[in-house]
Amino acid sequence: MKGIDALALDGHALRLFLAVLDTGSVTQAAERLGLSQSAASHGLNRLRATLGDPLFVKSGRGITATAHARALAAPVQALLAGMQNLGRHRAFDPATATLSFTIAANDFQRDLLLPAFFARVQGQVARFSLRVIPSGAPAAALLREQGCELLVTPLPPSGTDILQKRLLTDRYACFYDPACRTAPRGRDDYLAARHVTVLHPEGEKLDFDRRLEALGVTRDIALEVPDFTAIAGFLRGSAMLATLPAMLRHSALRGLASAALPLRPAGRGGGQLGLLPLYMVWHRRHQQEARHAWLRAQLAAAAQSVQPAAVAP
Repeated sequence: MKGIDALALDGHALRLFLAVLDTGSVTQAAERLGLSQSAASHGLNRLRATLGDPLFVKSGRGITATAHARALAAPVQALLAGMQNLGRHRAFDPATATLSFTIAANDFQRDLLLPAFFARVQGQVARFSLRVIPSGAPAAALLREQGCELLVTPLPPSGTDILQKRLLTDRYACFYDPACRTAPRGRDDYLAARHVTVLHPEGEKLDFDRRLEALGVTRDIALEVPDFTAIAGFLRGSAMLATLPAMLRHSALRGLASAALPLRPAGRGGGQLGLLPLYMVWHRRHQQEARHAWLRAQLAAAAQSVQPAAVAP
């Protein structure tokens, strides 16, 4: 930023710049930040004048970032993080802390990780309150709008302001009722069966189901339910199969049998078909916050406590 009057920089304008860079639209950036179209345009024009660059130019029906704007993304993110940290207390003592925290997760992720996380944190701080909200189809807006501080998901949303860390990797397994059938004897037996799966309320399919479709593998889906805890009631007493995270055998699918996935598709994507990574995801504004960093470390430790039952990352 040589030659720029750094004291003339406005944190709100910088945040607007990153939002436009991420969405590719002044209108969408304004909606994300709760600004009027006029306020967003004026803010962007002031920043253009300060930085001496158009930043975004028309391209067809939309806009595209200039090379200078793209180069500014990382420095602007760092500058905003520094501004935000000015108002935060850097010292953090868990033993005297009173904490409240909001995490978004689906029912599988919640039951797998959050009881251990809650127990770890509650045992080290003065007082801890945890709010768990459904993640649905995980979107960056959950974190950007500050209604949620951390998201657990196998598919982290993208964005220049979104950060992630892998917690663990599970495998998909084939679940069934051993009183009604045996494990599928191979690919043909697996595909001949009827199947139960999860379809999230927003219409979002499981990552496994999307991968299978991308590989051109078709199953007979008899039933779609909105969450993992609903599966067991339908599997028991039936010859159906459900292909779900293997670690559900310790919780929602306890008592049902499971077997290795009898599919080894060739070609691109086949080798990763049965793997299920889980990530924690947060907004960049929390990156340097001592409280948030400590809580992220506790969730990572909780994940490691269940990791022996999964696949080492």
